[in-house]
Amino acid sequence: MKAILVKRARVRSIAVAILTCAINNILAQARTGPALNEDAFAFAKHLIKKGHFIADTKGAWRGHRPSANEENEFIRLHGFGEYARWHLGIDDHYAENTKRRYKFPYGDFKSVHRCGLLAAKARARQYGYTEIEKAAAKLEQALSMQSKNSARHGLPIREGTRSLAEAHVGASAGLLRSAFDTNAATTQSFHDVKNASINSGKSSL
Repeated sequence: MKAILVKRARVRSIAVAILTCAINNILAQARTGPALNEDAFAFAKHLIKKGHFIADTKGAWRGHRPSANEENEFIRLHGFGEYARWHLGIDDHYAENTKRRYKFPYGDFKSVHRCGLLAAKARARQYGYTEIEKAAAKLEQALSMQSKNSARHGLPIREGTRSLAEAHVGASAGLLRSAFDTNAATTQSFHDVKNASINSGKSSL
C-alpha cells in the first residue's frame, strides 16, 4: 500500500513538472512576442530626415492608417518586403508572406505619421514590448524636432497642414478676385454713363 502511494506521488510530481514547464514555455513566448524591426526603424528615421512625415495629432491614427484594402493593394504592387518596412514589429510566429507577421504600423506607405508613432508607443507599452516602445518614442521625438526645424526655417508645410493653408490662400484669392471684378464693373458703368451723356450733348454728372 505504501509503495502504491509513493508511486502515485511520483506520478503527480512528474505531471506537475510537465505542466509547469509547458506554462513557462507559453509565458516565455508571450513575453517575447514581436521583436523590433530594425530595418523599419532605420527606414522611418530616413523618411523623417527627408521630411516625409505628417505631424498630426494624437488620436488621429484611426482615420489616417491604411485600410485593409489599401494594405492588400500595396502588397500586390510592392510585396511583403516593402510592407514590412512600414511596421516597427516582426512576429516570428507567423510566415514572412502573411500580414499577421508585421505589427505596429506607423505610416500610410507615403509618410510617417506622428499619430501612428504615438499609437505604436502606447500599444507597445501596454504589452511590455520595450524595444518597440523605445523605438517609437525616438522616432516621435525626431519627428517633432524636425517639424519645429522646418517651421523655423520656413520649409514647405507637410500634407496635413498644407491643405488647410492652401484652402485659406484660395479663399483669400477668391475674395480679392471678387472685389476686383466688382470694382471693374463699377468703373465700366461710370464710363458708360459718361459716354452716353457726351453723345447726347447732356451732362448728367
